[in-house]
Amino acid sequence: MQREAPSNSSAEFAERGSQRWLQVAIQQRPDVLLGQLKRPLRLSEDETIEWRSPLRKDGFVEYRDKAALRQAGIEKLPCRPLNEFWPARGPVWDAIGVAGKRSIFVEAKAHIAEMASTGTKATPESLKLIERSLEETRCRYAPRSTSPWTRTFYQYANRIAHHYLLRELNQIESHLVFLYFLNAADMARPSSCEKWEGAIELMRAALGLSEATLEGVHTVFVDVRELTA
Repeated sequence: MQREAPSNSSAEFAERGSQRWLQVAIQQRPDVLLGQLKRPLRLSEDETIEWRSPLRKDGFVEYRDKAALRQAGIEKLPCRPLNEFWPARGPVWDAIGVAGKRSIFVEAKAHIAEMASTGTKATPESLKLIERSLEETRCRYAPRSTSPWTRTFYQYANRIAHHYLLRELNQIESHLVFLYFLNAADMARPSSCEKWEGAIELMRAALGLSEATLEGVHTVFVDVRELTA
């Protein structure tokens, strides 16, 4: 998803899809999310996650660029500034949280078709910077790949690139969570864990990423039935 909402303290949950289920999870069932993230984030028994967005009291606003970094507790990138890596109006993060010194950025999906995002529509000048940064990221994580990262799976690729900026270039303890909702009956084709895993494997193969988990990048599944129990 890529959206920003105006502040509205009386905001209602989104009608459907990953936007709705993520809002429900954070606002009403953060325990379910915590249960799925404790192990990958290596949280101790008494540690929890403070979700900074999307929050009902803020109108479920979603953040991008420097505003997103501030929400994650990152005031400054000490080695490579954001504007030298990516043009303005970059990815809008579905959720942002903090756990101790860990910054958490979430991209959520509720049906498989969302994975095949359109390519970038950046201006020619912005495209040069995007292509340069994606190529730098690709050389780090998928050096044998020749697939262009600006096309079919661009959304996944640009999230990986921002993770690279934070974790690799600036040595920030940043975590990127790809959150997939299972059995979302409000979608035309609710997805099981097996279907998601097959689609994810295909996407990663298309980008030339190995099966090995990238440090600080996590794939997490949440069954929406747990959110309404």
